[in-house]
Amino acid sequence: MDRLTAAQVFVTIVERGSMIAAADSLNMSRAMVSRYLAEMEHWAGARLLHRTTRKLGLTGEGEKTLLRCRELLALSEDIRVETPTADAELSGLLRLSCSQSLAQVALGVAMAEFLQRYPKVAVDLQISNRTVNLVEERIDLALRITSVLDPNLIARTLTRCESILCAAPAYLARHSRPRRLADLAIHNCLTYTYFGKSLWHFTQGQEKFSIPVNGNLSANESQVLLSAALEAVGITLQPRYAVADYIARGQLVRLLPEYYPQPMGIYGIYTTRRQMPPALRLLIDFLHQWFAHNPYWQSITQ
Repeated sequence: MDRLTAAQVFVTIVERGSMIAAADSLNMSRAMVSRYLAEMEHWAGARLLHRTTRKLGLTGEGEKTLLRCRELLALSEDIRVETPTADAELSGLLRLSCSQSLAQVALGVAMAEFLQRYPKVAVDLQISNRTVNLVEERIDLALRITSVLDPNLIARTLTRCESILCAAPAYLARHSRPRRLADLAIHNCLTYTYFGKSLWHFTQGQEKFSIPVNGNLSANESQVLLSAALEAVGITLQPRYAVADYIARGQLVRLLPEYYPQPMGIYGIYTTRRQMPPALRLLIDFLHQWFAHNPYWQSITQ
């Protein structure tokens, strides 16, 4: 890890009196602050802070390290670093994490466009539906779809993710088509393990509805549920980007269009705003613009 950044983190913790306050001051996640402090103590070979429930206090070695860190930071400010020009060619490796469906439908295309513009940047895309630890797994940017964002995370909203309730024509031919939300209780609903497994949330105008659902298939990968729906297994609640083409071709039928499933956000999650690599900052800006101009992400509720 960057020792200069670690020194800045350690000094800020001492000056602010807590790791939470330091994280806020540095625009850095609390997990990253804790990691930098641990690395600083590892490099110093000693415990630097006394931690209690009320306050932090410097150890003897911590006082010595604090002086050295302040000297290091003062020295770094005197060093003139050449700033790259705006048209300098970007390079470097970026490690990204996102779900399989988002990677297949969106990120694969977006990354192709990004890398055509910046061919010296390399991208390592990690496909996973679990929540990754950005620090431990050395992830620069994680794309997450969620309705509840952890306030401890540093995130930028990339776009809105809307969902559609749908089923295959063959399934609807065997079962009565739902005419109201309460009818979902008698249908086989294919549920996503990480979101709304037993309750599906909808709005109609200003009213909100929470509908209990159940079925014989749940999964932690939405693509599995989509495949099952296409095989007429049951009713599915899918991101619009995943089913728009199937609905257009008649392979799936949109149900109860007067009710809108609870929308979610697609966020870019990263560890710190300070000393962000230029390529990462540019990628986040690129993705924000890419989603804004892609028809899959235009609202269906307007």
